[in-house]
Amino acid sequence: MALKKIRVIEMAGLAPAPFCGKILAEHGADVIRLDRIVHNPFQIDLLASGKRSFALNLKSDAGRGIFLHMMPNVDVLIDPFRPGVMEKIGLGAEQLTGKFPKLVYARLNGFGTRGQWRDKAGHDINFLALSGVLSRIGRSGQNPYAPLNIVADFGGGGLLCAFGILLALFERFESGQGQVVDCNMVHGSAYLSSLLFLARDKEGISNQSRGENILDGGCPFYDTYETIDGCYMSVGALEPQFFSSLVEILGLEQYRSQQYSRQSWDKMRRDFSRVFKSKSRAEWTELFSNVDACVSPVLEMEESLEHESNIQNEVFVESAECIQPNVAPSLSRSPGWVNRRSLREIPIGKHTVEVLSELGFSSETIADLEDKNVIFCNKYGSKL
Repeated sequence: MALKKIRVIEMAGLAPAPFCGKILAEHGADVIRLDRIVHNPFQIDLLASGKRSFALNLKSDAGRGIFLHMMPNVDVLIDPFRPGVMEKIGLGAEQLTGKFPKLVYARLNGFGTRGQWRDKAGHDINFLALSGVLSRIGRSGQNPYAPLNIVADFGGGGLLCAFGILLALFERFESGQGQVVDCNMVHGSAYLSSLLFLARDKEGISNQSRGENILDGGCPFYDTYETIDGCYMSVGALEPQFFSSLVEILGLEQYRSQQYSRQSWDKMRRDFSRVFKSKSRAEWTELFSNVDACVSPVLEMEESLEHESNIQNEVFVESAECIQPNVAPSLSRSPGWVNRRSLREIPIGKHTVEVLSELGFSSETIADLEDKNVIFCNKYGSKL
């Protein structure tokens, strides 16, 4: 796999950092999730595919010593904390890159490392709000609403952080030096939404109020419609040829020449809604099956697992506990791989003994470290 010689320390955190680590692990990196000492060894990280768990007490001198002992063989460290947390224990970006110049230190946080918001707590919805993007998502006349926690946490956070890490590793082949990757979710969300900012003066893309543009539900031919059985169809017939096919199938050909006539949109939407609600989702799917009109059924998550196209393209893969998305993108010579073992096989501290043994620690020393609460060894996942 593409990253098979890369070792990563992922400081245990919430969704963005685990997703970043998951991307790297599923493309071959040896990702060691550094967990805190906890009383619940069966806490499950649902994004732990392909990782190992090492539970270490970094508040102790011995724990920090073990951490530093690991670092010469570490390529990447993912820091998911607010600015200053790692610095307080002497393991911040400047402190570690000064000692280990080949290290790629990735800081993944919410509001960035500078300014008055750097120390504030937040979640996806807060980062999305400050980026300006949340204000553009929602129906006209209604409150903005967050599209789950996909944009800031996973797109602008975990995914862009993984991309930054890969850029830094690629550059290291030339310079021989690591560097600090700064990824904050406000900035990442804004960057993912570059088109919205660049098109603020372009008609129909982002120059109207929320919910009144072409791509935000403002126009009737880029929206979803309920069917008679309580399901939904998605419509994205932006181009004239697709719109022409759409209105032909719907029996509403009087709108063929009125696609971008805004004064017709309200009535067009009402007619689209009425007609779509006259048949079931299955009937509409069949009617549009051999027509290029950019119309497709809105599938529930369980239904998407069984869809013929998704099966043919191996979009999902079965593991011991569930069916989950396969690694993306697919590489022809060095493809990634989803760990198909049960997610419950990665409890906190499962690999503590394994990692310490690789570092040269004896069984006696490991037992002593556990007695002193420097490490945690999950007895159900490891043996002394």
